[in-house]
Amino acid sequence: MHGPGRPPVHGRATNRHSSAPADRRRFREHEVPGTPEAAEESAEQPAADQHGGSPIDDLRSLVIEQVTGAAGFLRRRITGDYEVDEFGFDQDFADNVFLPALRPLFEKWFRVETRGVENIPMHGGALVVANHAGVIPIDALMTSVAVHDHHPEHRALRMLAADLAFEMPVIGNIARKAGHTLACHPDAERLLRSGEIAAVFPEGYKGIGKPFSERYKLQRFGRGGFVCAAMRAGVPIIPCSIVGSEEIYPKIGDITPLARLLDMPYFPVTPMFPHLGLLGLVPLPSKWYIEFGTPIVTDTYDAAEADDPMVLFEVTDHVRETIQQTLYRLLAERRNVFMG
Repeated sequence: MHGPGRPPVHGRATNRHSSAPADRRRFREHEVPGTPEAAEESAEQPAADQHGGSPIDDLRSLVIEQVTGAAGFLRRRITGDYEVDEFGFDQDFADNVFLPALRPLFEKWFRVETRGVENIPMHGGALVVANHAGVIPIDALMTSVAVHDHHPEHRALRMLAADLAFEMPVIGNIARKAGHTLACHPDAERLLRSGEIAAVFPEGYKGIGKPFSERYKLQRFGRGGFVCAAMRAGVPIIPCSIVGSEEIYPKIGDITPLARLLDMPYFPVTPMFPHLGLLGLVPLPSKWYIEFGTPIVTDTYDAAEADDPMVLFEVTDHVRETIQQTLYRLLAERRNVFMG
């Protein structure tokens, strides 16, 4: 195993997606469907066998599959039969630990509906640019599940995150293993040039820390650094609009002195936090929509235009306006915050 900055470790190819064998109905050679012998044999079959398996059989198959997958993961951990790339991305960990831990939130709690995932290329690099909200950046995690689980190629979404994410103990190590890296030009360009799908949230802390009264109003997108990285790599920009994340922790206040004491960008006050303690950290079960828009091509620009402030501003504003208008449309279609 190698850490960040070292060549990848090459291991044996493994199949991470095992499945239980399907039930097979066998007839004796002398039996033909429709004959009395076949009818007698069919009558002797349990009803569940004739209808594709009972719930108990399905549960048993699921348990066997999960136990087999966990055993395989532990074996690869012990033998070192997995790869870590130069950024610290451990795909075996991401596929078998990180993403499965997020799926209950994605599928059951937020009931995320994903749209436009076909706009993400099947192969090659692309930069997903999304709005950011929710006090705690759960939206980034849900977007990574949406891309991996709903894209035909199950592509990994590599987040470009702020320094704070990697300075936190445990969290920083998990973020690296899940494939994420610093939101800086060198890392962004290397990811995009190597054919990865990267994601950036240009609003940063201004987005996730804004008050509930300003929900779904995009903050400033910075100076267009993400556009410059996409232009230099010649990859498309995919606008991404997320609805539902603003309601999970309605921010109604900010304890600034406490935030400074803890060296945090803000210390939020919501209707349930901090006066309900840890219970207040449970996000509200809002209904989510994640929509990936039409790609904005960048390979038509000259190399010199990647350093032109006016060009960067124009493209940045176009991406921002596209996301904002999509947010308005999704909000107009939504009938209820929690039911969708």
